[in-house]
Amino acid sequence: MSITSPLTIAVLAGEHSGDLLGAGMMRALRAQHPDVRFIGVGGPLMTAEGLTSLVPMDDLAVMGIAEVVGRLPTLLRHRKHIVTTLLAERPDVFVGIDAPDFNLPVAKRLKAQGIATMHYVSPSVWAWRQGRIKGIKASVDHVLCLLPFEKAFYDQHQLPATFVGHPLADSIPLHWDKAEARQQLELEVAEGEQLIALLPGSRAGEIERLGPVFLQAAQRFAERHPHTRFISPMISAARAAQFRELQQRIAPDLSLQLIDGQSRTAMAAADGLVLTSGTVTLEAMLIKRPMVVAYRFNWLSYHLIKRLFKAKFFSLPNLLADEALVPELVQAEVTPEQLVQALEQQLEAAAGGNLIDRFTEIHQQLQRDADSVSAKVALELATKA
Repeated sequence: MSITSPLTIAVLAGEHSGDLLGAGMMRALRAQHPDVRFIGVGGPLMTAEGLTSLVPMDDLAVMGIAEVVGRLPTLLRHRKHIVTTLLAERPDVFVGIDAPDFNLPVAKRLKAQGIATMHYVSPSVWAWRQGRIKGIKASVDHVLCLLPFEKAFYDQHQLPATFVGHPLADSIPLHWDKAEARQQLELEVAEGEQLIALLPGSRAGEIERLGPVFLQAAQRFAERHPHTRFISPMISAARAAQFRELQQRIAPDLSLQLIDGQSRTAMAAADGLVLTSGTVTLEAMLIKRPMVVAYRFNWLSYHLIKRLFKAKFFSLPNLLADEALVPELVQAEVTPEQLVQALEQQLEAAAGGNLIDRFTEIHQQLQRDADSVSAKVALELATKA
């Protein structure tokens, strides 16, 4: 593609996983078209690629229906400011990254004014609230799908879509050596000792809901398997302090080391993982570590979502495999005993080799050079007019 005119591309990410996707796409866009300017919302990774964020990205990182209600005035104020600014700037294309409840209304306003719009990361419309497809079609000109089965859904509804694969599958190696990861984190693990990583989430609410039961499970697991140590990567000092306070109250004698960030390296260093649902489960699968996936919503969010959710699974490894590769525990199922039993079963399954082979197959299916493909589609939309 040969494009010489300057372009303005708006990119809007609402949380850390979107910041990662946006930064990769921005790098690829600049490689394919050097004369490009970025506006929108992003975090530190997108900022490093040249974006000045219109509002703090963390203000948009709200999960769960009830949680959104509590933050609604702030979210609406930010959305109005973003729409007003982008309508004045008139970018050549708008790319909303994930966060569909925030991004799609923005895209709809822009599309109505003749601005090309694209959504990166398909909403889980195939899993729940399938009637949303009408709103998606009214909001965006093209959808970028990370998962292979999503494009077929959009094809059925005559909405242009491209399966780009997943950037994580491109960036995470097919084999990540456990010993090297431990050396990088300066972790000394004795022979016969096993290392379990606890990842209760990156948000305060997630740690509040899952942290106590993860710690109780870890304590019980250590009683049953004495030669076990635990590590837990924390996204910030505030989350580390929150989790450490819980540990001192719930499991003060637990051998737990908190790690500053480096969650992927921590997962690679571990023999097994207990983690919350979300993108981290995909990272865990790509790193090829056995895992137990758990999630607790607040009461209202859970009962609203439960009525509308149609998919067989909620964790990405199982959705991609279309089978129960990893244990999923949700809401009342998330108990210390069930977590311990599920972790023991996963460690045994990984030792057999078949689990890791399936993880590797899925990893290879997702390798499509997503950054470059997403940038190419964005440029095609930007230059159609």
